Amino acid sequence: MLKRIATALVLIPIVLALILRAPVAVLAVVAAVVALLAISEFLKLTESYGVQPMRWPTHIFTGLFFLVIATSAGGETPLAGTGKFLVALGFAAAIAPFLFLTIAMRRTELRSGYPAAAAAVFAFTYIALPMGMLVQLREQAAGAIYLLYLLLVVWAGDIFAYFVGKSMGRHLMSPRISPKKTWEGAVASLAASVGVGWLLFRHAEQISSALLHYGLITRPGGMYGLEIPEMGPVILLTIVLNIAAQLGDLVESLIKRGAGVKDSGAILPGHGGMFDRIDALLFAAPVLWLYTAWRVMQ
Repeated sequence: MLKRIATALVLIPIVLALILRAPVAVLAVVAAVVALLAISEFLKLTESYGVQPMRWPTHIFTGLFFLVIATSAGGETPLAGTGKFLVALGFAAAIAPFLFLTIAMRRTELRSGYPAAAAAVFAFTYIALPMGMLVQLREQAAGAIYLLYLLLVVWAGDIFAYFVGKSMGRHLMSPRISPKKTWEGAVASLAASVGVGWLLFRHAEQISSALLHYGLITRPGGMYGLEIPEMGPVILLTIVLNIAAQLGDLVESLIKRGAGVKDSGAILPGHGGMFDRIDALLFAAPVLWLYTAWRVMQ
């Protein structure tokens, strides 16, 4: 428990500084490192399923994807930036299966080719693409506030699910996949996320002004006046994000349970691996990105 709290106290300020103030290119580099670490852990898990993973090809392809994001960041209107990202995302997702299957042709044991290619494609679409969406989200109007909103909603839900589930949880949600998750914790998670999301958007203008005053964001990253959405859609969006985050956690637990391990790694004391730390974001990030991209295109 102490290791978990200490790690969070160190990482949270760093993460907040990155999402609020760091240039988009720097954020892309950090997202790439996080994605590569999580992909490395994921590919290690696939070995327990009898897969001989393509480590270097997967890492190189992922690195090139983030290089494109980093080098094309900045100087764009939100609509143009979103359009360029969609082109890069669509092309990368479409070409990935053919690329990895082509590489698999070089294997001595052909039976191992398809599983390895499938694992590589899944790693890229499951981990790299959502992390790329987080970076592109920052380029959109009020991107810094939306990223802050996403992290606070996910963190609040995770914290309340953990403590309420541990102290009051009686009804198990999915004992075969995650024996400690309870419906009481899930409800507490949802309530906490909605509360945090409502408070942030209710005071978005004041929060944006304060962050701007202290130099933590630039004006395009904040939310002022007419930019603030109505609270009804915000509450609905927060509910969907919380459900997506909880499902993301359960999906990763399914992968680990099938592999027979508790944590994906040990890089973060008290939290396990990088894959463990970002699992909820991998489902929630695409949901928020779709919402903000839709707003930009209206």
